[in-house]
Amino acid sequence: MSEEVELTVIDDGERSTITVERGTTLRDALRDRGFSVYGTVSSQLNCGGRGLCATCTVEVDPAPEPVHWHDGAAVRFGYPRLSCCIEVDRPMTVRLLKKHVWGQVLPRRSHR
Repeated sequence: MSEEVELTVIDDGERSTITVERGTTLRDALRDRGFSVYGTVSSQLNCGGRGLCATCTVEVDPAPEPVHWHDGAAVRFGYPRLSCCIEVDRPMTVRLLKKHVWGQVLPRRSHR
């Protein structure tokens, strides 16, 4: 018997709640439910979830311990995490990021 885990997905300010089977890769869970973790170009050109292209980044709370070298660097330097390297093992909130060009996320600008 499989166990389901609840995810809150924030996409362009809109919140959705989905349930996924525990142990599912976050990238696959999101894509299976119609959410895109890629930008315009990388939606067609990516590594297919192998942790090589760094284009499927998301913000996750609570962030799980990294198991991939890129995610280790992301934690250390405050970058978004690779959704293909996160196994859903508990409820979490996932924020999808606006990406331009490849996997690039433009810096947040402070509003004065």
